[in-house]
Amino acid sequence: MDRIDDLSRSGVSVSKPIVSVHGRMLEVLQLEDSCLIVSSFEKAPGKKIFYPECMNNDLLSEACGELTGRIHVLSQTYEPADKLARRHHWNENYYIKHARKYIPANQHKVWASIEKLMKEMQDLRQGEHYGLIHGDINVGNFFVDDGRITLFDFDECQYSWFVEDIAIQLFYMVYVVLDDSIPERHEQARRFMRFFLQGYEKHRLLDSASLMQMERFLRLREFIVYVGMHRSFDMTKLDDWTTAYLRESRRRLEESIPIVSDLF
Repeated sequence: MDRIDDLSRSGVSVSKPIVSVHGRMLEVLQLEDSCLIVSSFEKAPGKKIFYPECMNNDLLSEACGELTGRIHVLSQTYEPADKLARRHHWNENYYIKHARKYIPANQHKVWASIEKLMKEMQDLRQGEHYGLIHGDINVGNFFVDDGRITLFDFDECQYSWFVEDIAIQLFYMVYVVLDDSIPERHEQARRFMRFFLQGYEKHRLLDSASLMQMERFLRLREFIVYVGMHRSFDMTKLDDWTTAYLRESRRRLEESIPIVSDLF
């Protein structure tokens, strides 16, 4: 909540927290053996953008880049009001920590590939390219009003490399395209990144070393989505698209293949 409020005060278009009559952004309601934590936000103006309207929408891609760039610039100097109440780091993401609860242990190739990826990422340098990211920017988590994006849903906010925030957006822009249209998927990815970076680099330059790590973070996001689908879906009652996606996703994970490659 402190982070969202900080972004709002800095002029970033987010759904601003509303303080209670007691001047607090959170209220705790005590029950007999537990409690409820209550918060409220200003409603984002505009509407959601759905597929396929968002695909090849160059103005939207550039606007996403501008918003993300501003957030990352501010992340470089942000310090939480309560230094003891910090958000978790990337490797403590819920879906990573609880993956074995949802992904069958007999998917040995998936596990071997992911364990190797995690070890590689542990060795990545953090420095000035690491900070507090939104962690889940996609068309379901912002409204658009006359071209202006208002971002919300910071539940996945975490400390990570800034490039992960970009890889997440790229993944969600192309994952709906199945393997029978791989050339279309790559064309869509390159087009999105071209206009996204035009917006992003109005505020912050993206170094070549970060771009070189994009494929690793695409694989990480694929794994998180793969875990989330196993958690949320009844695997015995899948529609045709979901069945095909999960089959293709498992193969990519097993073979350590990002959903798109050779972007730069």
